Amino acid sequence: MLELAEHLIRPIVRHPEDVSIQVVDGESVVVLEVVVHDDDRSIFDDDGGRTLRSIRNILSAAAGRRKATLDLVDAHAPEGSEE
Repeated sequence: MLELAEHLIRPIVRHPEDVSIQVVDGESVVVLEVVVHDDDRSIFDDDGGRTLRSIRNILSAAAGRRKATLDLVDAHAPEGSEE
C-alpha cells in the first residue's frame, strides 16, 4: 500500500523528496498519513479536494476488504493530531 501511495503522490508534487508517508496497518483498516512540502499542499486543496479524493478511491480499491484512509497531515502538528 505504501508503494502505491508513493507512486500516486510523488509525481504530482513539486518536492517529491519531501513526501513522507506513515502507514498504520490494522486488521480491518489501513491508515496512510501523508506529509508534503508546504508549497505542495495547494495541489491537494485547490481543486476542492478532488485530487485527494481520487487518490483515496484508488487506495481504497487496492485495499480490498479492508478500509483504506489517506490523511494529509501537517508536518508541524504534534504526533497524533491531524489537520
